[in-house]
Amino acid sequence: MYKTIAAIAFTGLLYAQAPEVKTAKDVYKNIVEMKDVPADQVGPSMQFIAASLGVNCEFCHVQGKFEADDKGAKKTAREMIAMQNMINKNSFRGRLQVTCNTCHRGSARPVAVPNVIESDAMPTPMGGGMGAPPAGGAQQVTADQILEKYVTALGGADAIHKINSREMKGEITAMGTKSPIDILTKAPNMRVTISHSGNGDSYTAFDGKEGWMGNTGRPARAMSASESAASSIDAEFALALRLKEMFPQLRRGRPETINGVECEVLMGSAPNMPQTRFYFAKNSGLLVRQVRLMDTPLGRNPTQIDYADYKPMSGVMMPMRWTLSRPNGRFTIQVNEVKINADIPDAKFMKPAGEVK
Repeated sequence: MYKTIAAIAFTGLLYAQAPEVKTAKDVYKNIVEMKDVPADQVGPSMQFIAASLGVNCEFCHVQGKFEADDKGAKKTAREMIAMQNMINKNSFRGRLQVTCNTCHRGSARPVAVPNVIESDAMPTPMGGGMGAPPAGGAQQVTADQILEKYVTALGGADAIHKINSREMKGEITAMGTKSPIDILTKAPNMRVTISHSGNGDSYTAFDGKEGWMGNTGRPARAMSASESAASSIDAEFALALRLKEMFPQLRRGRPETINGVECEVLMGSAPNMPQTRFYFAKNSGLLVRQVRLMDTPLGRNPTQIDYADYKPMSGVMMPMRWTLSRPNGRFTIQVNEVKINADIPDAKFMKPAGEVK
């Protein structure tokens, strides 16, 4: 049905001719170590530094004068970026292996001394779940079997194909504040969320080819290529049926436990897409977590989405609550109303030519 259309749209997302990319030195003042990186990668790189050191922008920058060199921490940051680049070039053949987070681990000063054990419980190894499953032992399930169980758990492929749109209403909770939110989704891969507040509406959308964001009374902005690629995953209407096409290199990872639930893990990678891990509950087969890693010149920024409160809607299970977490913030969306196969015009997902209204 919409499978072929989705494939064409997705191919267009990956291989359409990209516009000329401006470098950081073309857009920002007083750029030194990152002058040749794409300008749209400067912001995500700064977010990676802030998360790795547990600081905010003012740790290095002067508020309102980001180009100023008044603070010594900014000079040190440049030296650290140069050191990181040199280590990766000389010791890892240019691969991004050593990052700010390698040493800082959320502290402004590098963590040079190991932590002592503060509990009688067995220590939990750090950074598990990235490797392949161990060989031997009981027969292991395959990536195809995990996906088949997921499709069955949702209600089956036929039931999924019978739904082509959802119009949802609910609440978004961020920093202790609740606001109304509308989420519109349409096959094969269009999505827009509209968060309402006293200051106006905030939009995050994917129109089938690219993502955009905007606020009432201001011009909408197109997402960067990496932001659009991540947004395309969220917009995929029949994700369970499309994972193998979106991620040709989909393989099984090491099983993990998420909030007490044993999970099978699939790791997906594809050109121009974020490396993404999908966690499926062993007992139900349903997707309970997605973690995607967005590359920056300095390291990878993680985005984690937890899915919960599954309920049947017209024969298909859907999560009524999801929580999105990043190093610099998180929010939870709780859906209270769902209208299935609503008549939603494509224009609802398109980026406005002028100000968002």
